[in-house]
Amino acid sequence: MSTRAPGRNPYIRRVIDEELDLLFPELPAILLDGPKAVGKTETALQRCATVRRLDVAAERAVIEADPRVVWTDRKPVLIDEWQRVPDVFDAVRGLVDHDSTGGQYLLTGSAPVRGTHSGAGRITPLRMRPLCFSERDIETPTVSFAELLSGRRVAVGGRTSIGLESYVDEIIAGGFPGMRHLSKRALQIQLDGYLQRIVDHDLPEAGIAVRRPAAVLAWLKAYAAATSTSASWETIRKAATSGVDNKPARDTTIAYTELLKGLRILDPIDAWTTSRNTFTRLSLAPKHHLADPALAARLLDRTRQHLLAGDNGPVPVPNDGSLLGNLFESLAALSIRTYAQAAAASTYHLRTEQGRHEVDFVIEHDGKVLAFEVKLSADVNNKAVEHLLWLADELGTNLLDAVVLTTGPEAYRRNDGVAVVPLALLGP
Repeated sequence: MSTRAPGRNPYIRRVIDEELDLLFPELPAILLDGPKAVGKTETALQRCATVRRLDVAAERAVIEADPRVVWTDRKPVLIDEWQRVPDVFDAVRGLVDHDSTGGQYLLTGSAPVRGTHSGAGRITPLRMRPLCFSERDIETPTVSFAELLSGRRVAVGGRTSIGLESYVDEIIAGGFPGMRHLSKRALQIQLDGYLQRIVDHDLPEAGIAVRRPAAVLAWLKAYAAATSTSASWETIRKAATSGVDNKPARDTTIAYTELLKGLRILDPIDAWTTSRNTFTRLSLAPKHHLADPALAARLLDRTRQHLLAGDNGPVPVPNDGSLLGNLFESLAALSIRTYAQAAAASTYHLRTEQGRHEVDFVIEHDGKVLAFEVKLSADVNNKAVEHLLWLADELGTNLLDAVVLTTGPEAYRRNDGVAVVPLALLGP
C-alpha cells in the first residue's frame, strides 16, 4: 500500500475529471478503462486516500493472499493495474454488494480479463482516451461542444494561429501524457516499444499465443493504413499479407481484432443505425481508428515530412485516400468522442451503401443528432457541406447542429447554417 510521492509535477485536469466529479460521489466503484499510458493512474490519484499498486510485487502478494483486504483501507481506494490480480475485481464487486455508498473504489486497467465477472451494476466503466486537442493546452477553445449539442444554433467565433503544420506535429506527437516531452528519436523509440509490448506481452497476457509477432505487426500496419475508413476486415487482411503466400487464417485475425479492441488499442467507431424510414440501406461497417493517430503514423513509419509531402507509405490506403486527411480525422475523433462522452452522448459515423452519403461523426443525444464533417482544408466550399445539408433535409428539427471541423484560422457560421470550426477552437 502506498501514497503519492511528493514533488510531482502539478496535475492538469482532464475532461474526464468533470465526469468523475459528477459520478464518483454517487457510484461506489468506477473502472477507468483505456489503453496503457493515457493517464488513468494520475487522474485516479487525485481523488484517492489509499493506493494499491498491483504492478508492485510486494503489494500484489498481499492482494493475492486476500483480495478483500481492500475493505479495511481508507476510502477512496485506488486499485491500480487491477488485471494483475483478477480476483480483486470480483472482491470489489462483492464488497459493493454489501455497501453501495458512493466514492469507495477507483480501478484502473484494461478491459476485464477472461473469466472475470462483468461487474455490471456494481463497477461502472468509464472510458479514458489519450489527450484530446483542448487537453494539450496549445490553444484556448472558443466553441463549446456542449453548446453545439444544445440545438440553439449559437453564434460561433474565434481565431487561431494553429495551422496545418501544427496539426501534423500533434498527430506525430500523440496524446500519451508521459511521451509529450520527448524529442523526435526518443518518441519514436517509445512508440516502437509501446507497440512491441502489445505483441510480446499484452496479447499473451490477455490469452492469445502469438506465434508470428511479425504477422501481428503487419496486420496492425494494415489497420493503421485503414484509419478513418470503413474498409472490410478482408481488405485489411490482404493488405497485411500482400505478396505472402502463407496468410494468417481469418479466425486468427478475428482473434487479434477482438483482443486488441479489448485492450483498447483498436478504437473503432460504430455505424449509426436508425429506425427512421427515411434512412434505408445504411452501411453497418465500423470506421477504423487506433487509440491514437500517433500509433498509426509510427506503424507506417510516416514522419512529419512524409505526411506534409503526401507520402502515404508502402501500405495502400483503402479507397486511395490521403493518409494525412485520415489521420487528421482520427485526431478530431479524440476530441469529439471525449466531449460526447462527457455530455452523455454517443458517437457514430454514417455511410449509406455505395457511399452516396457519408457523415464523419454522428453524435446522438436524447434521440437527436449533432453532425460533424472533418476537412483537411482551411476553406469550406459548398461541396464540403453537401452531406451535412442532405442530413439536415432528412432529419429536419431532429438535427441539433451541423459542423465542419477544419485546419483554418477562424470559426464562423455559413449562410446555410453550417458552423465552420477549426479543430483547435473546439472545446467541451
